[in-house]
Amino acid sequence: MKVLITYALDEEWAGATLAGCETLSLRTGVGKVASAARLMQALMQSEPDLVVNVGTAGTVRHDVGTVMVCDRFIDRDMKVAALPGIDWTIDCGASVMRHLSPSCRLLRGSCNTGDSFVTVVSDDADDMYDMEAYAQAYVCRMLGTPFFAIKYATDKIGQNSVKHWEEKLADARRALAELFAAGDIVALPEQS
Repeated sequence: MKVLITYALDEEWAGATLAGCETLSLRTGVGKVASAARLMQALMQSEPDLVVNVGTAGTVRHDVGTVMVCDRFIDRDMKVAALPGIDWTIDCGASVMRHLSPSCRLLRGSCNTGDSFVTVVSDDADDMYDMEAYAQAYVCRMLGTPFFAIKYATDKIGQNSVKHWEEKLADARRALAELFAAGDIVALPEQS
């Protein structure tokens, strides 16, 4: 199985491979547009079987250091616009069920994506807040590529978020690398 691991910034990802898989990685850059464009190009070139987005996120509902598999994605910019006929949610739960290893014990939840670093949130309906995952879920849905995200909560939104994000980058890199090294993220295909 070919797995593409995406991340926004080098500071968020220490690199890892998945045992038994051909593992590719892609630095997408920050924000929805850069992320979607670079992912679309990579999908067309490499045709992976699965895309896993990794990185950091803010939270209001969980503790700093929480690692979560996100399978529901919200575009907060479109949600705020509330235009009729515009879909601003994507549910990738079926992808997660098919591709997440049964031994993975991470919490599952939602990721709220927008083109700004969130320092204040008006509601706490979502688990994680980032700047890329929804765009990647959208591109993967368009091309029929299974997708989920793994997010490390670096900061509590509203509590000096930017400073805490910077301070927790090393912890996030280490935790995500260890998680992948443990080998219980992606379910390997049945051997025949």
